[in-house]
Amino acid sequence: MTEVAARIAAGVADLPKAEWDACTGPANPFVSWDFLVALERSGSVGETTGWQPLPLVIDDADGRIAAAAPLYAKSHSQGEYVFDHGWADAWERAGGQYYPKLQIAAPFSPVPGPRLLLRDADAAPALIAGIETLVERNGLSSAHATFIAPNEVPLFEAAGWLIREDSQFHWTNRGYACFDDFLAGLSSEKRKNIRKERRRAVEGLEIVHLTGSDLTEAHWDIFWHFYQDTGARKWGRPYLTRAFFSILGETMADKVLLMLALRDGQPIAGALNLIGADTLYGRYWGCSEDVPNLHFELCYYQAIDVAIARGLCRVEAGAQGGHKLARGYAPEPTWSAHYIPNPGFRRAVAEFLLTERTDVQRDRQWLSQRTPFRKKN
Repeated sequence: MTEVAARIAAGVADLPKAEWDACTGPANPFVSWDFLVALERSGSVGETTGWQPLPLVIDDADGRIAAAAPLYAKSHSQGEYVFDHGWADAWERAGGQYYPKLQIAAPFSPVPGPRLLLRDADAAPALIAGIETLVERNGLSSAHATFIAPNEVPLFEAAGWLIREDSQFHWTNRGYACFDDFLAGLSSEKRKNIRKERRRAVEGLEIVHLTGSDLTEAHWDIFWHFYQDTGARKWGRPYLTRAFFSILGETMADKVLLMLALRDGQPIAGALNLIGADTLYGRYWGCSEDVPNLHFELCYYQAIDVAIARGLCRVEAGAQGGHKLARGYAPEPTWSAHYIPNPGFRRAVAEFLLTERTDVQRDRQWLSQRTPFRKKN
Protein backbone atom coordinates (compact mmCIF):
# COMPACT_ATOMS: atom_id res chain seq x y z
CA MET A 1 0.00 0.00 0.00
CA THR A 2 1.38 3.43 -0.96
CA GLU A 3 2.01 5.68 2.02
CA VAL A 4 0.00 8.90 1.88
CA ALA A 5 1.03 12.05 3.74
CA ALA A 6 -1.60 14.17 5.45
CA ARG A 7 -0.99 17.66 6.75
CA ILE A 8 -2.71 20.04 9.15
CA ALA A 9 -3.38 23.70 8.39
CA ALA A 10 -3.82 26.46 10.95
CA GLY A 11 -7.32 27.07 9.62
CA VAL A 12 -9.49 26.66 6.55
CA ALA A 13 -8.69 30.30 5.76
CA ASP A 14 -5.07 29.25 5.14
CA LEU A 15 -6.13 26.86 2.37
CA PRO A 16 -7.05 27.77 -1.23
CA LYS A 17 -10.78 28.35 -1.51
CA ALA A 18 -11.13 26.77 -4.95
CA GLU A 19 -9.28 23.62 -3.87
CA TRP A 20 -11.33 23.23 -0.68
CA ASP A 21 -14.64 23.74 -2.46
CA ALA A 22 -13.63 21.30 -5.20
CA CYS A 23 -13.65 18.69 -2.43
CA THR A 24 -16.91 19.76 -0.78
CA GLY A 25 -19.09 20.14 -3.85
CA PRO A 26 -21.93 22.70 -4.01
CA ALA A 27 -24.70 20.82 -2.21
CA ASN A 28 -24.07 21.55 1.48
CA PRO A 29 -23.15 25.13 2.46
CA PHE A 30 -22.06 24.20 5.99
CA VAL A 31 -18.76 22.65 4.86
CA SER A 32 -18.02 25.29 2.23
CA TRP A 33 -14.88 27.41 2.51
CA ASP A 34 -16.97 30.56 2.96
CA PHE A 35 -19.00 29.22 5.89
CA LEU A 36 -16.07 27.69 7.80
CA VAL A 37 -13.90 30.74 7.21
CA ALA A 38 -16.71 33.02 8.41
CA LEU A 39 -16.62 31.11 11.70
CA GLU A 40 -12.84 31.56 11.92
CA ARG A 41 -12.64 35.22 10.93
CA SER A 42 -15.51 36.21 13.19
CA GLY A 43 -13.93 34.58 16.25
CA SER A 44 -16.84 32.15 16.60
CA VAL A 45 -14.24 29.36 16.51
CA GLY A 46 -10.65 29.62 17.62
CA GLU A 47 -8.40 28.78 20.53
CA THR A 48 -10.33 30.77 23.15
CA THR A 49 -13.67 29.21 22.16
CA GLY A 50 -12.73 25.55 22.68
CA TRP A 51 -13.04 24.98 18.91
CA GLN A 52 -9.48 25.12 17.56
CA PRO A 53 -9.44 24.68 13.75
CA LEU A 54 -7.04 21.97 12.56
CA PRO A 55 -8.23 21.12 9.03
CA LEU A 56 -6.59 17.92 7.81
CA VAL A 57 -5.76 17.69 4.11
CA ILE A 58 -4.21 15.24 1.68
CA ASP A 59 -2.60 16.64 -1.45
CA ASP A 60 -2.39 14.99 -4.84
CA ALA A 61 0.79 14.60 -6.88
CA ASP A 62 0.40 18.16 -8.19
CA GLY A 63 0.15 19.62 -4.68
CA ARG A 64 -3.58 20.34 -4.88
CA ILE A 65 -5.99 19.24 -2.14
CA ALA A 66 -7.43 15.81 -2.97
CA ALA A 67 -9.22 15.26 0.34
CA ALA A 68 -9.90 17.25 3.50
CA ALA A 69 -11.68 17.04 6.84
CA PRO A 70 -13.09 20.01 8.81
CA LEU A 71 -11.24 19.03 11.98
CA TYR A 72 -11.22 20.80 15.36
CA ALA A 73 -9.51 20.25 18.70
CA LYS A 74 -12.23 20.51 21.34
CA SER A 75 -11.75 21.35 25.02
CA HIS A 76 -15.45 20.76 25.81
CA SER A 77 -18.53 19.18 24.23
CA GLN A 78 -20.60 22.30 23.58
CA GLY A 79 -22.14 23.16 20.21
CA GLU A 80 -22.06 19.60 18.84
CA TYR A 81 -25.65 18.30 19.29
CA VAL A 82 -24.38 14.73 19.65
CA PHE A 83 -24.03 14.42 23.37
CA ASP A 84 -21.02 12.65 24.87
CA HIS A 85 -20.88 14.28 28.31
CA GLY A 86 -21.54 10.91 29.94
CA TRP A 87 -18.60 9.39 28.08
CA ALA A 88 -16.36 12.23 29.25
CA ASP A 89 -17.45 11.79 32.87
CA ALA A 90 -16.90 8.02 32.78
CA TRP A 91 -13.43 8.32 31.21
CA GLU A 92 -12.28 10.95 33.69
CA ARG A 93 -13.67 9.00 36.67
CA ALA A 94 -11.51 6.13 35.44
CA GLY A 95 -8.46 8.40 35.59
CA GLY A 96 -8.29 9.40 31.92
CA GLN A 97 -8.32 12.82 30.26
CA TYR A 98 -11.18 13.10 27.80
CA TYR A 99 -10.33 16.60 26.56
CA PRO A 100 -8.93 17.71 24.24
CA LYS A 101 -10.62 15.47 21.71
CA LEU A 102 -10.90 15.78 17.93
CA GLN A 103 -14.16 16.77 16.26
CA ILE A 104 -14.90 16.45 12.55
CA ALA A 105 -17.90 18.71 12.15
CA ALA A 106 -19.60 21.81 10.84
CA PRO A 107 -19.45 23.77 14.12
CA PHE A 108 -22.74 24.62 15.82
CA SER A 109 -24.66 23.07 12.93
CA PRO A 110 -26.62 19.83 13.50
CA VAL A 111 -26.87 19.41 9.74
CA PRO A 112 -26.15 16.06 8.05
CA GLY A 113 -23.59 16.33 5.29
CA PRO A 114 -20.13 15.29 4.13
CA ARG A 115 -17.36 15.20 6.71
CA LEU A 116 -14.88 13.42 4.46
CA LEU A 117 -14.44 16.01 1.74
CA LEU A 118 -13.21 14.08 -1.27
CA ARG A 119 -12.17 15.27 -4.71
CA ASP A 120 -10.54 11.85 -5.00
CA ALA A 121 -12.96 9.26 -3.59
CA ASP A 122 -10.12 6.74 -3.16
CA ALA A 123 -8.53 9.03 -0.56
CA ALA A 124 -11.21 8.32 2.09
CA PRO A 125 -9.31 5.53 3.92
CA ALA A 126 -6.14 7.64 4.03
CA LEU A 127 -8.07 10.62 5.39
CA ILE A 128 -9.61 8.52 8.15
CA ALA A 129 -6.21 6.97 8.92
CA GLY A 130 -4.72 10.47 9.18
CA ILE A 131 -7.27 11.38 11.85
CA GLU A 132 -6.55 8.18 13.76
CA THR A 133 -2.81 8.83 13.62
CA LEU A 134 -3.34 12.32 15.01
CA VAL A 135 -5.28 10.87 17.95
CA GLU A 136 -2.71 8.21 18.72
CA ARG A 137 0.44 10.33 18.35
CA ASN A 138 -0.96 12.96 20.69
CA GLY A 139 -2.40 10.53 23.23
CA LEU A 140 -5.94 11.85 22.78
CA SER A 141 -9.00 10.04 24.07
CA SER A 142 -11.05 10.03 20.87
CA ALA A 143 -12.17 11.52 17.58
CA HIS A 144 -15.80 12.15 16.59
CA ALA A 145 -17.33 12.78 13.18
CA THR A 146 -20.82 14.15 13.75
CA PHE A 147 -23.81 14.30 11.39
CA ILE A 148 -22.00 12.36 8.70
CA ALA A 149 -23.58 11.81 5.30
CA PRO A 150 -25.31 8.40 4.90
CA ASN A 151 -22.78 7.26 2.28
CA GLU A 152 -19.97 7.87 4.78
CA VAL A 153 -21.29 5.37 7.33
CA PRO A 154 -19.74 2.32 5.59
CA LEU A 155 -16.43 4.19 5.15
CA PHE A 156 -16.12 4.78 8.87
CA GLU A 157 -17.42 1.30 9.69
CA ALA A 158 -14.78 -0.24 7.44
CA ALA A 159 -12.13 1.64 9.43
CA GLY A 160 -13.52 0.23 12.68
CA TRP A 161 -15.14 3.40 14.01
CA LEU A 162 -18.23 3.05 16.21
CA ILE A 163 -21.45 4.29 14.61
CA ARG A 164 -24.05 6.17 16.63
CA GLU A 165 -27.60 6.65 15.37
CA ASP A 166 -30.14 9.34 16.18
CA SER A 167 -33.16 11.02 14.54
CA GLN A 168 -34.14 14.41 13.18
CA PHE A 169 -37.39 15.71 11.74
CA HIS A 170 -37.25 16.57 8.02
CA TRP A 171 -39.93 17.64 5.56
CA THR A 172 -39.93 15.92 2.16
CA ASN A 173 -41.23 17.52 -1.02
CA ARG A 174 -43.33 14.92 -2.83
CA GLY A 175 -43.64 16.96 -5.98
CA TYR A 176 -46.04 19.52 -4.51
CA ALA A 177 -47.03 22.49 -6.63
CA CYS A 178 -48.21 24.55 -3.65
CA PHE A 179 -48.81 24.38 0.10
CA ASP A 180 -52.39 23.23 -0.42
CA ASP A 181 -51.06 20.20 -2.31
CA PHE A 182 -49.07 19.31 0.79
CA LEU A 183 -52.12 19.83 3.02
CA ALA A 184 -54.21 17.59 0.77
CA GLY A 185 -52.12 14.61 1.88
CA LEU A 186 -52.87 15.18 5.57
CA SER A 187 -55.75 13.95 7.64
CA SER A 188 -58.73 16.30 7.75
CA GLU A 189 -58.14 17.27 11.38
CA LYS A 190 -54.45 18.05 10.89
CA ARG A 191 -55.21 20.01 7.72
CA LYS A 192 -57.71 22.20 9.61
CA ASN A 193 -55.32 22.67 12.53
CA ILE A 194 -52.48 23.86 10.31
CA ARG A 195 -54.69 26.29 8.42
CA LYS A 196 -55.92 27.70 11.72
CA GLU A 197 -52.37 27.98 13.08
CA ARG A 198 -51.16 29.83 10.00
CA ARG A 199 -54.09 32.22 9.99
CA ARG A 200 -53.71 33.14 13.66
CA ALA A 201 -49.92 33.35 13.57
CA VAL A 202 -49.79 36.08 10.92
CA GLU A 203 -52.83 38.10 12.02
CA GLY A 204 -51.79 41.77 11.89
CA LEU A 205 -48.30 40.86 10.65
CA GLU A 206 -46.36 41.08 7.42
CA ILE A 207 -43.87 38.32 6.52
CA VAL A 208 -40.89 39.30 4.37
CA HIS A 209 -38.15 37.13 2.83
CA LEU A 210 -34.68 38.64 2.38
CA THR A 211 -31.78 37.18 0.45
CA GLY A 212 -28.80 38.34 -1.59
CA SER A 213 -28.37 42.10 -1.90
CA ASP A 214 -31.59 42.74 0.07
CA LEU A 215 -29.72 41.86 3.28
CA THR A 216 -28.20 44.83 5.09
CA GLU A 217 -26.29 45.45 8.31
CA ALA A 218 -29.50 46.81 9.80
CA HIS A 219 -31.14 43.43 9.22
CA TRP A 220 -28.22 41.66 10.90
CA ASP A 221 -28.45 44.01 13.89
CA ILE A 222 -32.09 43.07 14.26
CA PHE A 223 -31.51 39.37 13.86
CA TRP A 224 -28.52 39.45 16.23
CA HIS A 225 -30.88 40.71 18.94
CA PHE A 226 -33.25 37.80 18.25
CA TYR A 227 -30.39 35.29 18.16
CA GLN A 228 -28.90 36.49 21.44
CA ASP A 229 -32.21 36.17 23.22
CA THR A 230 -32.81 32.61 22.01
CA GLY A 231 -29.18 31.59 22.57
CA ALA A 232 -29.14 32.89 26.12
CA ARG A 233 -32.24 30.88 26.97
CA LYS A 234 -31.08 27.66 25.27
CA TRP A 235 -27.30 27.49 25.75
CA GLY A 236 -26.39 30.11 28.35
CA ARG A 237 -24.47 32.16 25.79
CA PRO A 238 -24.72 32.40 22.00
CA TYR A 239 -22.08 30.46 20.09
CA LEU A 240 -21.80 32.85 17.14
CA THR A 241 -20.41 36.38 17.30
CA ARG A 242 -22.11 39.40 15.77
CA ALA A 243 -19.32 39.60 13.20
CA PHE A 244 -20.22 36.14 11.88
CA PHE A 245 -23.52 37.37 10.49
CA SER A 246 -21.91 40.32 8.73
CA ILE A 247 -19.34 38.05 7.09
CA LEU A 248 -22.08 35.58 6.16
CA GLY A 249 -23.95 38.41 4.46
CA GLU A 250 -20.80 39.54 2.63
CA THR A 251 -19.70 36.14 1.34
CA MET A 252 -22.79 33.90 1.22
CA ALA A 253 -25.74 36.26 0.77
CA ASP A 254 -27.10 34.26 -2.17
CA LYS A 255 -27.31 31.20 0.08
CA VAL A 256 -28.95 33.05 2.98
CA LEU A 257 -32.70 33.42 3.45
CA LEU A 258 -33.78 35.61 6.35
CA MET A 259 -37.50 35.63 7.13
CA LEU A 260 -38.83 38.48 9.26
CA ALA A 261 -42.25 39.05 10.79
CA LEU A 262 -43.15 42.74 10.90
CA ARG A 263 -45.76 44.49 13.01
CA ASP A 264 -46.46 48.02 11.77
CA GLY A 265 -43.24 47.81 9.79
CA GLN A 266 -41.08 46.81 12.77
CA PRO A 267 -39.50 43.31 12.99
CA ILE A 268 -40.70 41.29 15.95
CA ALA A 269 -39.35 37.84 14.96
CA GLY A 270 -36.97 36.25 12.51
CA ALA A 271 -35.80 32.89 11.17
CA LEU A 272 -32.46 32.37 9.43
CA ASN A 273 -32.07 29.68 6.76
CA LEU A 274 -29.30 28.56 4.45
CA ILE A 275 -30.10 27.35 0.95
CA GLY A 276 -28.40 24.20 -0.33
CA ALA A 277 -28.53 22.62 -3.76
CA ASP A 278 -31.64 20.59 -2.91
CA THR A 279 -32.39 21.43 0.73
CA LEU A 280 -33.49 24.41 2.79
CA TYR A 281 -31.73 24.38 6.15
CA GLY A 282 -33.50 26.13 9.01
CA ARG A 283 -30.93 27.29 11.56
CA TYR A 284 -31.80 30.11 13.97
CA TRP A 285 -34.94 31.74 15.28
CA GLY A 286 -35.70 34.52 17.72
CA CYS A 287 -38.35 37.07 18.63
CA SER A 288 -38.97 40.18 20.68
CA GLU A 289 -42.72 39.56 21.02
CA ASP A 290 -44.38 36.29 21.95
CA VAL A 291 -46.99 35.55 19.29
CA PRO A 292 -48.73 32.14 19.46
CA ASN A 293 -47.69 29.82 16.60
CA LEU A 294 -45.43 32.41 14.96
CA HIS A 295 -42.43 30.13 15.52
CA PHE A 296 -44.21 27.36 13.61
CA GLU A 297 -45.14 29.76 10.82
CA LEU A 298 -41.68 31.25 10.27
CA CYS A 299 -39.59 28.16 10.86
CA TYR A 300 -41.76 25.35 9.41
CA TYR A 301 -44.62 26.52 7.21
CA GLN A 302 -42.82 29.39 5.49
CA ALA A 303 -39.89 27.01 4.93
CA ILE A 304 -42.22 24.55 3.21
CA ASP A 305 -43.57 27.38 1.02
CA VAL A 306 -40.01 28.27 0.01
CA ALA A 307 -38.97 24.69 -0.68
CA ILE A 308 -41.97 24.16 -2.96
CA ALA A 309 -41.44 27.45 -4.78
CA ARG A 310 -37.74 26.72 -5.34
CA GLY A 311 -38.24 23.05 -6.20
CA LEU A 312 -36.12 21.87 -3.26
CA CYS A 313 -36.36 18.28 -2.09
CA ARG A 314 -36.28 18.80 1.65
CA VAL A 315 -36.48 21.13 4.61
CA GLU A 316 -34.20 20.27 7.49
CA ALA A 317 -35.23 22.29 10.50
CA GLY A 318 -32.46 21.40 12.93
CA ALA A 319 -32.13 19.15 15.96
CA GLN A 320 -34.84 17.90 18.30
CA GLY A 321 -38.42 19.13 18.30
CA GLY A 322 -41.15 16.50 18.44
CA HIS A 323 -43.64 19.31 17.76
CA LYS A 324 -42.45 19.21 14.13
CA LEU A 325 -44.18 15.86 13.65
CA ALA A 326 -47.71 17.30 13.61
CA ARG A 327 -46.57 19.83 11.02
CA GLY A 328 -45.51 17.31 8.40
CA TYR A 329 -41.86 16.82 9.40
CA ALA A 330 -41.11 13.09 9.67
CA PRO A 331 -38.33 11.38 11.67
CA GLU A 332 -35.22 10.50 9.67
CA PRO A 333 -32.04 8.75 10.84
CA THR A 334 -28.81 10.63 11.43
CA TRP A 335 -25.39 9.17 12.16
CA SER A 336 -22.08 9.98 13.79
CA ALA A 337 -18.82 8.02 13.90
CA HIS A 338 -16.46 7.67 16.86
CA TYR A 339 -12.84 6.56 17.10
CA ILE A 340 -11.80 5.38 20.57
CA PRO A 341 -8.38 3.71 20.70
CA ASN A 342 -8.52 2.47 24.31
CA PRO A 343 -9.95 -1.10 24.14
CA GLY A 344 -11.79 -0.98 27.46
CA PHE A 345 -13.31 2.43 26.86
CA ARG A 346 -14.25 1.46 23.31
CA ARG A 347 -15.96 -1.71 24.54
CA ALA A 348 -18.04 0.21 27.11
CA VAL A 349 -19.12 2.81 24.52
CA ALA A 350 -19.93 0.10 21.97
CA GLU A 351 -22.24 -1.64 24.47
CA PHE A 352 -23.97 1.66 25.25
CA LEU A 353 -24.46 2.43 21.55
CA LEU A 354 -25.97 -0.96 20.87
CA THR A 355 -28.66 -0.39 23.49
CA GLU A 356 -29.16 3.23 22.48
CA ARG A 357 -29.58 2.31 18.80
CA THR A 358 -32.37 -0.14 19.63
CA ASP A 359 -34.20 2.56 21.60
CA VAL A 360 -33.68 5.19 18.88
CA GLN A 361 -34.97 2.91 16.13
CA ARG A 362 -37.98 1.90 18.22
CA ASP A 363 -38.82 5.54 18.92
CA ARG A 364 -38.45 6.47 15.26
CA GLN A 365 -40.75 3.65 14.20
CA TRP A 366 -43.33 4.75 16.78
CA LEU A 367 -43.13 8.36 15.58
CA SER A 368 -43.32 7.35 11.92
CA GLN A 369 -46.69 5.76 12.58
CA ARG A 370 -48.00 9.05 13.99
CA THR A 371 -47.32 11.52 11.21
CA PRO A 372 -50.25 13.71 10.15
CA PHE A 373 -50.45 12.13 6.71
CA ARG A 374 -53.55 10.16 5.75
CA LYS A 375 -53.15 6.47 6.30
CA LYS A 376 -53.22 4.36 3.17
CA ASN A 377 -55.70 1.51 3.04
